[in-house]
Parts: sequence; C-alpha cells; structure tokens
Amino acid sequence: MEAGICTLSVIPVRADASDKAEMVTQVLFGEHFEILEKQKNWLRIRLAFDGYEGWIDAKQSTPIKDDDFVFLNKNTVHVANDIVQYAVFYEKMHIPILMGSSLPFYDNKKFRIAENQFTYEGEVLSFEFPNKKLIMETIFQYLNAPYLWGGRSIFGIDCSGFTQVVFKISGMKLKRDANQQAEQGITIELLENAEPCDLLFFDNEEGKIVHVGILIKPGKIIHASGCVKIDDIDHHGIFNKELNKYTHTLRLIKRMI
Repeated sequence: MEAGICTLSVIPVRADASDKAEMVTQVLFGEHFEILEKQKNWLRIRLAFDGYEGWIDAKQSTPIKDDDFVFLNKNTVHVANDIVQYAVFYEKMHIPILMGSSLPFYDNKKFRIAENQFTYEGEVLSFEFPNKKLIMETIFQYLNAPYLWGGRSIFGIDCSGFTQVVFKISGMKLKRDANQQAEQGITIELLENAEPCDLLFFDNEEGKIVHVGILIKPGKIIHASGCVKIDDIDHHGIFNKELNKYTHTLRLIKRMI
C-alpha cells in the first residue's frame, strides 16, 4: 500500500485527473490518504477521514510510511482550532494552517509528519467523544465564509463541508456529502423535537438530498448557501427573509450527538 499526507494548507481533490476537472472536496493540512492509482502526474486517493475518493496533483502529496498510516487511523486526531495559524518546519519554513487541520503525532506544541518535525503555537483540540458545546462555539466562526463547491475551509466551503469540518473539530467523523451524512445518526421525526446541533437535510424536486445545515435554536439554522449564514427554519424548510421565500425543502432531521 502507498499512502500520502497533506503538508500544504489545502489540496483540491478533483473528479478526474485534470486541473480543469470539477473539485469535489479538499484535503486539509495533516489529513492522510491511501493512493489507489497513478496516472501521469495525478494520484487517485481515498481519504482516511471519510473514505472519499478523487484525484490530486502528485506534486502536492507527501509520502508516509504504512506504520504511520495505520497509527493515524487508530488514534485520536489533534485538530487546529485557529482560523489561520502557522506551523513551523525546522524553524525555517512557515506553512499556513487552517481551522480543522490535523496535527499528526502531536505532543506539547510539536508534531511530526514523515521524518519532519513541526511546531504549532495555536489552540489544539483533541476529543475522544463528540462535544456539543464546542460545535455551538465553532459554527459562528464560519459565519460569512464564502460558498465554494467542494470547499472545506474558512475561505471557501460548501454545505456538507461546513457540517463535516465543524463536527471534526468537535470530535466526530461525518461523511463528506449531504446524502451520505443523512445515512448517519438517529432520525428525529418532528422539528419541534429537534435540538441544537441536530443536522437538517433538504431535498430537490427529484427527492434527492442536496443540502444540509445545523439547527442552532428553535426556528434558526446555520448553513452554507452563498455564504455561511443564519436563516429561519420551519417544518416546510428554510425561509430566506431577504428573498421572502422558501429556498430549501426540509426532508430529514438527524441527531449525530
């Protein structure tokens, strides 16, 4: 098995082996992956965090040993909790680290990737169990982050990327896409019974789940649509006051924590 890890702030993952192909997700700093296939200057990878597959530029991959790959799969992830911070490599090179990035083998402001030692001065989180309070603190840091299809960072994020990274920071793994996340958790039948941090899913005219957001209190949802924002929610769906209409139809409520 060949494995790699991201040592850049973010790597685009594409649907095909081309710079022109659709970006389907992103790899954040410190996230590792299995290499499934090579095609010229491209690698098809499977992300360890959520099993998502796609193509990355081979130049943006840093190799890691099988033992490190296995260790990282089995152990609690330490996560950066600053909007932007610097990791310092050999005290010579500064790499911008985004909120939600992973810090492999972290211990007392130091962490390791392959044979390289890094230091990190920002806030670091590590939870063995999901933390609801932290979810509520984290979501508001993403307010007004621009919408970006396939994005998972504060500088560009889509609806399911938003929910996934927020829950990652809070100690829980979600799948990548909204329809995949809808298969997780416990179903809540009525919106009146929903609680803050529950995920709300929305479908299109064909009945396919295409959108997700997080309930923050009765009647209010935070979600990425144009940007990360707060809208009204009722049993019909999301109501946008600026447009004076419903923009998303409520299909499903899931409790992840």
